[in-house]
Amino acid sequence: MGAYELIDQGGSRKSNGVRVYAVVWALLIFLTAVTVTAAELEIGKFTVVVCLAIASTKSTLVFFYFMHLRREERLVIKLAIPIALAALAVFIGLTFTDVITR
Repeated sequence: MGAYELIDQGGSRKSNGVRVYAVVWALLIFLTAVTVTAAELEIGKFTVVVCLAIASTKSTLVFFYFMHLRREERLVIKLAIPIALAALAVFIGLTFTDVITR
């Protein structure tokens, strides 16, 4: 069995292949450069929105390809995404309440 192969419950092998990982890695590097460029642009309040959108895209790529969630059961994904978004909302909400009370 190769280093990049997964075995599902039925015993069949599924392989992402090195090429898929290389393409995703190159895309993550490109998006990092786009994030740095967007942070330096003077677009006002939209800078944070653009950078968070790019970060969300990058995290989705990592979740689906490097953490192998693309081949997980749909129930796991349907549970993981809302829980992660709820945790993010709590963190952002607590940060804003701290900033408002100062």
